[in-house]
Amino acid sequence: MNKETAPNPPFDREQHLAQAETHEVFNQPTPLADYNVYQSDRALQHWIHTFGGGWADADLSAYGQRCGGDLIEAGFQANEVPPTFHSHDRFGHRIDEVRFHPAYHELMRTAIEAGVPSLPWRDRKAGAHVVRAGLEYLHMHADAGSACPLTMTFAAVPAISGTESVARDWLPKITARQYDPRNVPFFEKEGVTIGMAMTEKQGGSDVRANTTRAYPVGARGPGERYELVGHKWFCSAPMCDAFLTLAQTEQGLSCFLLPRWRSDGTKNAFFVQRLKDKLGNRSNASSEIEFRGAEAWLLGEEGRGVRTIIDMVAMTRFDCMVGSAALMRASTAQALHHSRGRSAFGKPLHDQPLMRNVLADLAIESEAALAMGLRVGQALDHSADNRKELLFARLATPIGKYWVCKRTPHLTYEAMEAIGGVGYVEEYILPRHYREAPVNAIWEGSGNIQCLDVLRAIQKEPEALDALLAEIEAGKGHSATFDRFVGSLKDEFVDVRSLEYRARTVVDRLAVALQGSVLVRYGDAGVADAFVRSRLDRLGAFNYGTLPNGVDCKAIVERACPVV
Repeated sequence: MNKETAPNPPFDREQHLAQAETHEVFNQPTPLADYNVYQSDRALQHWIHTFGGGWADADLSAYGQRCGGDLIEAGFQANEVPPTFHSHDRFGHRIDEVRFHPAYHELMRTAIEAGVPSLPWRDRKAGAHVVRAGLEYLHMHADAGSACPLTMTFAAVPAISGTESVARDWLPKITARQYDPRNVPFFEKEGVTIGMAMTEKQGGSDVRANTTRAYPVGARGPGERYELVGHKWFCSAPMCDAFLTLAQTEQGLSCFLLPRWRSDGTKNAFFVQRLKDKLGNRSNASSEIEFRGAEAWLLGEEGRGVRTIIDMVAMTRFDCMVGSAALMRASTAQALHHSRGRSAFGKPLHDQPLMRNVLADLAIESEAALAMGLRVGQALDHSADNRKELLFARLATPIGKYWVCKRTPHLTYEAMEAIGGVGYVEEYILPRHYREAPVNAIWEGSGNIQCLDVLRAIQKEPEALDALLAEIEAGKGHSATFDRFVGSLKDEFVDVRSLEYRARTVVDRLAVALQGSVLVRYGDAGVADAFVRSRLDRLGAFNYGTLPNGVDCKAIVERACPVV
C-alpha cells in the first residue's frame, strides 16, 4: 500500500487533549512571601545586636512578620493604584486633597503604630536609633513610597524642638503612635504627619536661591506667626498635616512650620498645582504647590533657616542610606530565594559556580551597606554625650548616603538579571525595587552635594576627619590589604587645590574603608575577608560576580539566604 492510499490512523480525542496540555509548571521557585523579614535575615539580626538594639527583638520580629506578609500585598496595591489629586469638592470649594488607596493607609497606620517615625524620641535609650532604623529597613521590603512621610515626620523633631511654643503644640502629636489621615486641623487629631517643601524651580539643591517670601503678621521672632507667598517645585507628601519649608525674611533664609489648616480652623492658603508623575515612589505623592499668604510659624531665628533644618537633613540622609540598604537586601533576598528553587544546565542554579559568585557578591554589598548604616545609627544613639560619635556621624552620614544610594540601582538591576525574565515583569517586586533605587540618591542632595558637604564639614571641623579616620583605623591589624588601603587615605588630603575636583574619588575611598573597618571588627570573617579582597584591591574597576579565587562563596550565600 503506497503512501497516497494509506488510511489515516483513528482520531484519539483523549490523546490529543492530553498532548494539548502544555503548561505544566515546574522548575519554578515558590514566591518569597508570607515570611518573617526579620527572622529570615541573619545579617540584620547580627548587626542589630552588635550595635545595641537586641532589646527590641520581639518588636522587630513582630513587624518583620507584617512586612513579609500582608504589607507586601498592600505595597503592590498602593503602587498599582497611585494617589490622585482633587482640587475642589463637588460643590466647588477648594480642598486641595490627595486621596490614596486604602492599602496605603494600612501601610502608614501599621508603621506609625510600630514606632517607625517616633521610637527614638519616645524611648531615649541606647540602641533606639538602631532599632528604629531596623524598623524602617523592614518597612522598605513592603513599600518604599510610604517610607517618605514616615522619614520626614521622624526627621522633623529636631528642627521643631528648638522652638518651645511650636514644640509644645506639635511634638506630642508628631510622636504619637496614632495615624489619622483625615484632612482636618491638627488640633482635632491625636497623631499627625509632617512633610517638606524646600525646593524651588530656580534653585534645586541651592536653597539659598529660594524666592518665597515670609512676612510677619505681628511680632517677629521664633514661634511667631508669618504669612508666606511663593512656590515650591517639590513638596513631598502633600497630604501631611504640616510642612517644614524655607522662605526669605529681611534677615535672610528662614525656616517655618506651615500647617494645612490655619489656627482659626479655616483652610490655609496652601494650593497644590499638580502631582508629579515620577519614575518610582508611586505610592507616595509629590507635588508642586503655591503659598498665597499661607500662615506659618517661624522655627529658630530669622536668617538661620539652614542652621535650623540641618539636624533634620542629617536624619533624612541617614534614612536614605538605611532605606537604600534595605532595597539592596530585599532585591538580593529575591535573587537568592529564586536561585535556590530553580535548576539550570543540570543542577540547582545557586550551585552553578558563576551564579554563586554573583549571588555572594550581592550579599557582600548588601551586608556592607547595612553594617555601615547601623554603625551610624549607633553613633546617633551616643552623639548627645560623646563628641567623637557626634563628629563621626557628621561625616559618615553624607559619605554613607552618597555611597550606598549610588550603589543601589546597579545592585537591584543585577538581582533582576539573576532572576531572569520573570524578574522583569510587573507582577514581580523587582521592577518596583529598580524604579525606587535612584530616588534616595537624588532626594536630600544628589551625589555631588553629599561629596561637597563632606569637604565642607572637614574644612569647618577638621576634628570630624580625625574622628572618621580613627574609626576606620580601628580596623587595622586584620588584613594587610586593608592596612595598605587605609595607610594611603591621608594622602588624598595633601593636594587641597584639586580636592573638590577629586571629591567623588575621595568619598568613594572613605566609604569602602569605613565599610571594611566595620566588617573586619564586628562582622562575619568570611564576608569581611571577601569585601576587603574584592573592594579595596581594585576600587573603580568593579563589577558584581568578579570575586577573586579563594572566597568561600557557598558560605556567604548560605548566610545571606532568607530563612523561610
